[in-house]
Order: sequence, then C-alpha cells, then structure tokens
Amino acid sequence: MTRVLVVDDQFLIRAGLVGLLRAAPGIEVVGEAGDGAEAVALAATTRPDVILMDIRMPGMSGIAATEKILAESPEPPPRVLVLTTFDLDEYVYGALRAGASGFLLKDSGPERLLAAVAAVGGGDALFAPSVTCRLVEAFARQAGPVAAGSAEPPPDLRSLTLREVEVLKLIATGQSNADIAERLYISEATVKTHLNRTMTKLDLDSRAQAVVVAYETGLVTPGGGGR
Repeated sequence: MTRVLVVDDQFLIRAGLVGLLRAAPGIEVVGEAGDGAEAVALAATTRPDVILMDIRMPGMSGIAATEKILAESPEPPPRVLVLTTFDLDEYVYGALRAGASGFLLKDSGPERLLAAVAAVGGGDALFAPSVTCRLVEAFARQAGPVAAGSAEPPPDLRSLTLREVEVLKLIATGQSNADIAERLYISEATVKTHLNRTMTKLDLDSRAQAVVVAYETGLVTPGGGGR
C-alpha cells in the first residue's frame, strides 16, 4: 500500500482528491491537511510515502512545508508531489528547489493523478522529467547560473566523480535512466548508483532538486547543454 497525505486549502478540491485516492487499489489516505503547518504536523505522525502538496496556501506555503517536512523526516523521507494550477510557476520551482519530487497540474485527469502517485510512490523520483526540466530551465534562464563564466566546476560539485558529473548533466536535460544508460553504455542500475551517490554527496532529496542544482551552478545552461 502507498500511504498518501493530501494537502490543499480548498475543501472541495481536497475532498475530491481524497475520494479519488480512497477508491483506487493499493492506496491508503493517511490524512488530509488544509494548510502547510497542519501538513508538517500530520507528516510527522502519519509517516506517508507520498504527499500531494498544494503550493499556494495561506500561512505556511507548500514550499515552506515541503522544506520543513523533508528536513525533519526520518529515512526514507516522503516523496512530495506538488499540485499547481499552471506549470510555469515560480512557486513550483521553489518547491523543486526545496526537494519536491515533481509536480502535477490540478486539472490533470484521474488517470494521470493516480499514475503520478504510483510512479512517485514506487521510487520514480521525478514524474514527467521533460516537463519538470522545462520548468527549471525557464526559471534558470531568468535568474542566470550562479557560476556563469567560471572556468572550473562550482565548489559544491567538486566532490563528484567525472562520471557522476556526466550523469548529472544528462539528468538535467530531462533524459531518463534508460536513455542515459544507452548513451553511456552502462546499465540502468549503474546510472541509479551514480545518481544516488551524487544526491548523497550534495545532500539532495530528489532528482528534480538535482536538476535545479545543475542549472543553478552553471553545470548546464538553458538552451546550451552542459559545459
């Protein structure tokens, strides 16, 4: 069973999500919250596998709640799937920076919602990688890389091996593990090993967060690929 916590400040939307999830096989709704602070408290007591997190809420936002939940959760931390009304949303970008695993539009159909929960709950750290990378690239283009023009990798990437850097670059362009494995002539298991080591070294909570880091450090540039 995938244990899910639903967070949305609008009662009707929250009730609809809860009803849909409860009717689906293999999913247990362990709680529902109407704001970020309540979400933090429930996450600590119910230990969900997946959190459907509304991003724009009064009081504590979904970004702040995501960051606090991931910082305080014991291993393994829950996977946070952000709910938003439009995809190119700076708030979603902030949530991905905070460690959310991906995002889903609120007008997505029931099948897509359930597929997203299943994917994230099953260990797929990034649902719809190409869409998430498009969002990260769009906001990285506006902000500009932190290390633009630097001749060397930023200090926080120095701990990575050359292969880990290579895998990180490809992840940041939206390629799947299978695509990366084929391109580098290695197994998917080896790709996962490199990614897990990278996330451990950089203290990251999700694959989406790794994409953000790749752009914000200048390892990958919007429209220009890796350097």
